[in-house]
Amino acid sequence: MNHSPRFLRTFPLIFPLHFSLIFSPRRCFAVAAAVVVSGVLVAQASAAQPISVAETLLFQTNHLHNVRAPQTLTYAMRKEGSLEPGFVDEVQVIFTAGTAAKNPSVTMHFLTGARERPVPDTDNPEGNPVLLGFLERDIAEMARLTGGAGNYFRKRIRLALAESAQVQPRRITYAGKAFDGREISITPYLNDPMHQRFEQYVNKRYTFVVSDKVPGGLYQIHAAVAGAAGKAPLMDETLTLVSAESGKR
Repeated sequence: MNHSPRFLRTFPLIFPLHFSLIFSPRRCFAVAAAVVVSGVLVAQASAAQPISVAETLLFQTNHLHNVRAPQTLTYAMRKEGSLEPGFVDEVQVIFTAGTAAKNPSVTMHFLTGARERPVPDTDNPEGNPVLLGFLERDIAEMARLTGGAGNYFRKRIRLALAESAQVQPRRITYAGKAFDGREISITPYLNDPMHQRFEQYVNKRYTFVVSDKVPGGLYQIHAAVAGAAGKAPLMDETLTLVSAESGKR
């Protein structure tokens, strides 16, 4: 069965649904049944809207093919900008042995202390849960800052990845070595007809850097809003892979 991200385009809770498909393909039948019950013709929607390169790189790629449990991926999270106080924190994705050598269980600690966001444990994933964690936090922050609905921001990001994403080669440096990667960039609010409600953030740009040469496949996520000419950025958040440690924790 093709676990297509077009399921997402018919649901308001885009990222949680899609990642449930990638993380556990065995659940896809139940999800598909729910979609059919809701009256959505998934097959027609999928056929009408081909999957974009950006969607394929982010949502239909097995990012974890080079992860071997037990292993822990650590990402550095940095928030800067003139809008609010910044911070430096970390995200850990912990892979432990599941029912078989190739079926790990995954626990993610997205940030620490009071900033930590709860994320359910996952069995036998393929997509890197860091992507979901970053996007869900970003959407919640946009809702908090603007008073808007989280589902609206999900929709704008989804449409941008499907219709207007820019994809280009990118050289990255990880663990002292240079690797080839791909960079996906979107500005989901730039042409938004409702942008007057959050004009301050209309130029927000998201950049995702992926590479099958680094553990977990996802090297970096960057979300930023530029400041006025000559001024510091309004907001600037970067999540970067810094290490992959083998062994039990």
